[in-house]
Amino acid sequence: MIQPRTKLKVIDNTGAKIIQCFNILGGTRHRYAQIGDIIVAAVKEAEPRRMVKKHDIVRAVVVRQKKNFRRRDGSYIKFDDNAAIILEEKSREPKGGRILGPVPRELKEKGFEKIASLAREIV
Repeated sequence: MIQPRTKLKVIDNTGAKIIQCFNILGGTRHRYAQIGDIIVAAVKEAEPRRMVKKHDIVRAVVVRQKKNFRRRDGSYIKFDDNAAIILEEKSREPKGGRILGPVPRELKEKGFEKIASLAREIV
């Protein structure tokens, strides 16, 4: 359950380390984001001399959340942290070339095939 002002860890190699959500895309009544939802966020911490700088405004897809996420088969999945992957502007392609850590298989079902193929571990 990601809402505005939530800080998320970035798990790709774009240079951003922590982002803070300030908008959830998907309509006016879209209050919380879950796995597979796109958010608009500000970069709070970043590595020097990389693609993404501090204070940049980026779009990202939520790939891990602490709150239980119900799957179609009725089981639940939950992670230790809230994490996201930064996307290219106005597209569903990842900006980075590597993805660190596990990602759920629901991302592939929601149209993020490139992210699912780059990930080492799919749960």
